[in-house]
Amino acid sequence: MWLLNDDKLIISCQVFSTKFCPMMKTDDLMNTITRAEKDLYQTLFDLAQHHPMAYDWLKLLPDWLANIKNKDRYAHAPYYESIIDKLPDVTPNEINLNAACITSQIDFTHSDYRRSEALLKNLMPWRKGGFKFGQGDRLIHIDTEWRSDLKWDRILPYIGDLTGKRVLDVGGGSGYHGFRMVGAGASTVIVIDPSCLFYHQFMATRHFLGNIKNHYEQSPIHFIPVGLEELPQDKNQSGLFHSVFCMGVLYHRASPFDCLLQLKNQLTKGGELILETLVVDGDENTVLVPKNRYAMMNNVYFLPSVSALKLWLDKIGFAQVRCVDINITTNDEQRTTEWMTYHSLDDFLDTKDPSKTAEGYPRPKRAVLIAKKP
Repeated sequence: MWLLNDDKLIISCQVFSTKFCPMMKTDDLMNTITRAEKDLYQTLFDLAQHHPMAYDWLKLLPDWLANIKNKDRYAHAPYYESIIDKLPDVTPNEINLNAACITSQIDFTHSDYRRSEALLKNLMPWRKGGFKFGQGDRLIHIDTEWRSDLKWDRILPYIGDLTGKRVLDVGGGSGYHGFRMVGAGASTVIVIDPSCLFYHQFMATRHFLGNIKNHYEQSPIHFIPVGLEELPQDKNQSGLFHSVFCMGVLYHRASPFDCLLQLKNQLTKGGELILETLVVDGDENTVLVPKNRYAMMNNVYFLPSVSALKLWLDKIGFAQVRCVDINITTNDEQRTTEWMTYHSLDDFLDTKDPSKTAEGYPRPKRAVLIAKKP
């Protein structure tokens, strides 16, 4: 049995050790996803020794991981998992988490290069990135729909130092920004996103990055396939994270105040929220509620002005709220590519007036706000 601090949680070998016990499999024999799950369990076990909230995460983790593999919920899950299993074994010569593209230098054989590229294209569309695996004339460049490095470069000068910090990336997609957070010094990054495709894109990236470790000799980055609302919430307990990033999520939430409160509950006292979302011009009373679609998206609910958003954060109880960046999305930052061949920003704008969306609303404009949990 695994007995954690103060008898608060007992997890049997059937939950943890049956799958990960050394007598069953060594790390060398585990596949990428199994190894990632083992590392995630171990990280949460270690956190639970000092942070009671992690017990609640551990209780839910078996169901979270089982659900993403349930083909009744996600018809493509077995297929995506088979793609990860078919990726060739590689050993990176060097990785770079601080470059515009997350990079792993690999000496691919010709057959492994062709095989890897074909398998990764079966995980399309790739939306957040990019990524580079290989080198020379055997380089796979996953040129994603979003040049996510541009957003990272805009926020990096304003965020708190991530060195040694625990970080939550909400709606993190394939994990690009999470890897950049590790590159910026974070000791533990947990990416959450309910997308089955994004989960497996993350696992493919992790596969090609090899066995990266933090200064605790643990894996520094993990992916949990859930939405923010599924995470344990306890306003009377401190959250697990020094920094919470929520980028490109708030406007998809029918209840933005619930979302902001959930973000606050994941932070430690004094922790920092980095919030990036669509905004419109106006005063603190200005909020756009699209009638049907916005930029061809049918799940956009509230687009506040920066002043209104500051007021929302203040009402939730955040402190030191400041807007550090406002940016109009360009066709250089969001576009179709070989790795994302569907419609993108250019198709979502008015063909005669690119300052407006196809529906006649203002062109997408994004703001970054930073706030503290008192």
